[in-house]
Amino acid sequence: MTAARISRRSVLALPLAALAVQRGLKLSVRVEAVLRGLALPEALERIAEAGYQGFEFGDWRAQDPHKINPAARRLGLECVCLVGNRGVNPKGMGLCDPREREGFLAEIRASLEAAQRFETRMIVVLTGYRVPVLSRAQQEASIVEGLKRAAGFAARAGVTLIVEPINTLAPVEPLNPGGDNHADYFLDTTAQAVTILRKVDSPFVRILYDLYHAQIMEGNLTETIRAHNSMFGHIHVADVPGRHEPGTGEIRFEHVFQTIAASGYQGYIGMEYVPKGEPMNSLRETKRLFMISVERSTSSRI
Repeated sequence: MTAARISRRSVLALPLAALAVQRGLKLSVRVEAVLRGLALPEALERIAEAGYQGFEFGDWRAQDPHKINPAARRLGLECVCLVGNRGVNPKGMGLCDPREREGFLAEIRASLEAAQRFETRMIVVLTGYRVPVLSRAQQEASIVEGLKRAAGFAARAGVTLIVEPINTLAPVEPLNPGGDNHADYFLDTTAQAVTILRKVDSPFVRILYDLYHAQIMEGNLTETIRAHNSMFGHIHVADVPGRHEPGTGEIRFEHVFQTIAASGYQGYIGMEYVPKGEPMNSLRETKRLFMISVERSTSSRI
């Protein structure tokens, strides 16, 4: 067996988890979504128990790296990403309004410093809500300029900014059912994100491709993954409707996972769903589905 050609038998003999890692694919869990009500150190124990490699969370200000980092190292977990904004519509810190740029950049600098403390190399960036007094072209130009400025800070820190399109159609946001449904969020399609990132033109600014949001806004997941996976810094997983675990809604996740595995994407795939069933069972079943899909994708290419 040569490095250039691995036999079908040798590949299929690998444990499924090893197959995924060999393809550069790893799984993570967004703590606040899947393991609600658990303190972060306890959640890390559950994530490791379920056999995932990474974790992610939102409000870094509420956590202590001196408690989290040792636990993560002991369990062999990676902190995949933090959220760089204070919310989906951070007041005075949005990207859409050039008058808020300094506030945005100050917040990103603070989050980049937090990324160093929590030993992560990605932070999620949100555009904020639309500004009624500005045209879409003006707001897009403001986003591009803000991200270009932020990319310089990110490059020096060795951290990637992952910009997230969010749906503006669902009547309720399941992660925050008591809040608004972010119907006024600016960046709501992958095509818009691709256009913006091409203008920013930095390897330190990528797309956070959320399958839940993308399915609601545009569908066409397979072709989008094939066409734009090289621009993805991270992928989020949840089914539609309801933002529950794979298998509860309309998305054919076995096919989607196979497409991701075959696309050349290398990175984390994060579970950001609200479990319909028992959380640990849902994590195990989702991992099982993912691993089977990777194996089938590998088999079909040999």
